[in-house]
Amino acid sequence: MGEPGRRSAGPGRGGDGLSSPRLRNLALSTPCPAPPPHTDAELERLLVMVQQQHRNGTTVSIGHSRDANSAAAANAFASAWRERGYRVSAVVDWPEDAASWLRQARRLTAGEPDAWVIAAAVKGFVQLSRRLVHSTRWTARRTFAFAALADPRCGALAGPEVLHGLRGATSDGASWAISGNEVIRAAD
Repeated sequence: MGEPGRRSAGPGRGGDGLSSPRLRNLALSTPCPAPPPHTDAELERLLVMVQQQHRNGTTVSIGHSRDANSAAAANAFASAWRERGYRVSAVVDWPEDAASWLRQARRLTAGEPDAWVIAAAVKGFVQLSRRLVHSTRWTARRTFAFAALADPRCGALAGPEVLHGLRGATSDGASWAISGNEVIRAAD
């Protein structure tokens, strides 16, 4: 049994919720560049995707890497979402490298938002997503992301099924999704 006050991740969710799901020595064959600036088409597509998926829900939690472009994309989504009359429960940032990302995972999932929106670089998000699956009730199926996470390395690095169901927008306003560990561009 886990520590008092700590929720077990449950079966299939990483065991006891106490050990770290951190990938040690995450070496990428090619470095992940910082995400490019978001486009208007990308932002609009994300807004539509979240609205369509959660017609009865209006609360999102937004997460982003600490690079300038990810922060700008997260802030643009938050502003546009609020302008449409919806609620943002949290805007959470995280470093590309951390001891466990537990604090950020808990803040991102606090209050059980209807959906999550992510603007991030691959390396840090892969690590955070493993913590989210391991230690919270987060699910990729209720998560939407900007184009930088349509990187084919994302699903493979996160591990089997961690990001299955994650969806997002491309810079030209199309959409993509992770199926298994593979990024599929939707035929919109």
